Amino acid sequence: MAKITYVEHDGREHVIEVKSGLSVMEGAVRNNVPGIDADCGGACACATCHVYVDEAFLAATGRASPMEESMLDFADDVRPNSRLSCQIRVSDDLDGLIVRLPESQH
Repeated sequence: MAKITYVEHDGREHVIEVKSGLSVMEGAVRNNVPGIDADCGGACACATCHVYVDEAFLAATGRASPMEESMLDFADDVRPNSRLSCQIRVSDDLDGLIVRLPESQH
């Protein structure tokens, strides 16, 4: 399990323990975190689970695949630390992960 902090655009935090093997998106959806709609259910076919990964965890979360990068083209306010949370697998290495949600996803 990893403790993940989801930060809404207004600063409200949701600290959730997410089981290893799930995606960061699944942790949010299962715990009703506002702003992670996950319209495609985690198939990397939309950008409704867009998050900004805290700089300290960029290496641990890995790089976006070409398919993910393509989907991020449909997201608003993409930044260098943008990821689709459905593509980030939770592991013990991600304990303490902080992701922030874009303002457009409120």
